[in-house]
Amino acid sequence: MAEFVKVASTSDLQPGECKVADADGKIIALCNVDGTFYAIENTCIHQGGPLGEGAMDGSTIICPWHAWQYDVTTGRNTDNPTMGVASYPVKVEGDDVLVEI
Repeated sequence: MAEFVKVASTSDLQPGECKVADADGKIIALCNVDGTFYAIENTCIHQGGPLGEGAMDGSTIICPWHAWQYDVTTGRNTDNPTMGVASYPVKVEGDDVLVEI
């Protein structure tokens, strides 16, 4: 059964930032888009690059290895929306950022 686990505090990630986070053993990319948090799989489908280490451009994360781009709100690849990475529900309780895994 899926459950929400704490992965960060709201102060850990400023708007426009993304980071690698551990969600109870599952490594994800946690991103802050204008104060709303999103979580996607951390591994780029191209060659396994760490998406959480990529640069943000609005709601798009750019893989640091080969510049593949994903919409963090859906996990979909921006060039080919039929491809993508998993996305996970996120909620904020107080200062805690929780991801459902």
